[in-house]
Amino acid sequence: MALTGLDGRSVQVEAQLSSALPSLIVSGLPDAACRQAPERVRAACASAGSPLPAKKIVVNLSPASVPKSGTGFDLGIAVAILAAGSVVGQEHCADVVHLGELGLDGSVRGVPGILPAIRYAASAGFAHAIVPLTNGAEAGIVEGIRIHPVRHLDDVIGAYRDFGPPQRWPAPLSVLPPPVITRSVGDLADIAGQHEARLAVELAASGGHHLLLSGPPGAGKTMLAERVVGILPRLTPDAAIEVLSIRSLRGDTQDDGSLDLTPPFIAPHHGSSLAAMVGGGSPVIRPGAVSAAHCGVLFLDEAPEFRSDVLQSLRQPLESGEVVIARARERVTFPARFQLILAANPCPCGFGSGKALRCSCTPQRRRLYAARLRGPLLDRVDLQVHVSAVTQARAIGTHGEASRVVADRVASARGAAVARWGGHGWARNADVPGPVLRIGEFALPKAVTAALDLALETGRLTLRGYDRTLRLAWTHADLAGRGRPTAEDVGVALMLRTNDREAVA
Repeated sequence: MALTGLDGRSVQVEAQLSSALPSLIVSGLPDAACRQAPERVRAACASAGSPLPAKKIVVNLSPASVPKSGTGFDLGIAVAILAAGSVVGQEHCADVVHLGELGLDGSVRGVPGILPAIRYAASAGFAHAIVPLTNGAEAGIVEGIRIHPVRHLDDVIGAYRDFGPPQRWPAPLSVLPPPVITRSVGDLADIAGQHEARLAVELAASGGHHLLLSGPPGAGKTMLAERVVGILPRLTPDAAIEVLSIRSLRGDTQDDGSLDLTPPFIAPHHGSSLAAMVGGGSPVIRPGAVSAAHCGVLFLDEAPEFRSDVLQSLRQPLESGEVVIARARERVTFPARFQLILAANPCPCGFGSGKALRCSCTPQRRRLYAARLRGPLLDRVDLQVHVSAVTQARAIGTHGEASRVVADRVASARGAAVARWGGHGWARNADVPGPVLRIGEFALPKAVTAALDLALETGRLTLRGYDRTLRLAWTHADLAGRGRPTAEDVGVALMLRTNDREAVA
């Protein structure tokens, strides 16, 4: 299986033996790792007791026009050569998927991308797949295809010799239904005070909105962001498999193939490159942090410290829910529908809030620092909240609501959104197009949107910001149990977007 993003294509491995000078050639656009397969295959076959004949061996990976990347073709190449030499029956292995890297001792080693490869193989109609033992549990998640995990090339040769086609092989005991888990995350009860920020977090989780938390160091911005996944709805099995497929491409999966129903939380370092954020690499294109956060949260701590091109690269996936990486020979699309949470200090030194008595930054330096999050990127962030430093009165002897209590309200608000938008194909308020909220049956009366209309007229909001504030108002109304937003809901939404408390009046 040759993978392009999460999409696959079956590759037929052809082998021919001829009585010329001994050699082993692999053709069909292999990359550097795949071109090195001959030496691994030769040593592995010798270790398995079936040394390759002293002949010229030509292996073709068809279709030859599709690039082949990685070491996962080793096992297929070895079986094709052994079939050409009549060591195993050609008719037994012709329609079987073989995936795995070969060690010099004949061991079959795990490779990344097993889950998306097996998903495609099942959809293409293949009934059997031979995979490394370490990838067996992950591959076993896919229904409709029988998985045969193996430890050594000798296991494959022996099974073909003793039993014939894989449908006659004994059922492997190691392939069981994947365990379903929910990982442990922090609790919102750990947050002292910060009532406005907690409301913003709850709104973000309820409607799928993006969030900016700004404030001095130690105010709790990172703690708040880390607890968002604890109040988000659990992933559906299909979504969990899609998330696990992305992790598989990144080589970041568990040996037990467990399905984690907790939404992912990805927090890349502020020194991350453009390829690390959106995906890329050469020659193999791998998903980046935005795809790893699919169906979950992408958290950028110290957001102004990220490179400008890295921050601006988020604009396209925020709008479309996917990231497209174009190369001369291929175009790869990865899913990237995530919630963005940004955290920022008020200035480079971090002490520029309040009276700023400890701040050592010049006005110009503060302006340049703040400008890194201005413009089109910040216009796509629905909630922009200042997180004040916690005072002693708020920190001692006070506890906020637990995550399970907030999660129940989030689930109810999301249920209301699904009941309203489900028939139109949307599940969250953040997914609803702006014209739907401004025109037609869901348009709000002028008396309700008066503050919002004034902000648009005076240039405090763009039309994109207007639409995003409307979506936030619907989410605030859902949390309050109201069928339609009121002027208060619109005012709160506008305040939480612009930090303008007069909007509520």
